[in-house]
Amino acid sequence: MSLRRLWRGNIPLEAAFWTYAVIGGLAVNVVSSLAFLILITMDLTSAAFVAGYAISLPYNLIATVGVFRAVANAESGSQRAKFYPLITLAGMVLLSVT
Repeated sequence: MSLRRLWRGNIPLEAAFWTYAVIGGLAVNVVSSLAFLILITMDLTSAAFVAGYAISLPYNLIATVGVFRAVANAESGSQRAKFYPLITLAGMVLLSVT
């Protein structure tokens, strides 16, 4: 599956939420946070901010938009699936500012 398909909302809602928003979001943000911490301890402040935000912020945006669009494209969904966009938005905002 590709990020382009995710951005367009052409991925099933469950996959967009669980695979890209939850698992992918955690993985990307953990890796970028580790890179940030390593670079900041080496006094490479500018590189740390680039590593910490240049990768995670675009990914978080793509994942969030993808989940919202997947909901819009879904024919039907479970009751809890209606909360996926809000959970994704809250999680990505939290991961983006930390």
